[in-house]
Amino acid sequence: MKIILIQLFYLTTLTAFAQPEIKVNDAKNHVGETVRICTKIYGGKYLEKDTLTLLNAGGNYPGAPLTIVIRAGAAKEFSSNPLVYFKGKDICVTGKIELFKEKPQIVIITKSQLVDHIKDIIDTEPK
Repeated sequence: MKIILIQLFYLTTLTAFAQPEIKVNDAKNHVGETVRICTKIYGGKYLEKDTLTLLNAGGNYPGAPLTIVIRAGAAKEFSSNPLVYFKGKDICVTGKIELFKEKPQIVIITKSQLVDHIKDIIDTEPK
């Protein structure tokens, strides 16, 4: 009985920290919420002046339903240029949805928020 209670405790604890997964086109309906979104990166832009990398998630600019913003500090955590690495790939991003000029965005603070979806699936599969 004690083992069952311990297992139940761990399961509820893990569930409490899990982020809801939403579709990229629903991002505008979840402003202020922390979510997980899996989608394709269609391109982006590096703004040298502001040292920002912007990734267009779920569509091409200017119609992309979500922009992923990677500031210089977080970009340093990646082993290669995030724009080059993620362009054309399916990714999963976790973070708080904010609005910038009435468009949804997620600001990346740490590398672990943005992962290659295929790598993410492989890393989480039981071995």
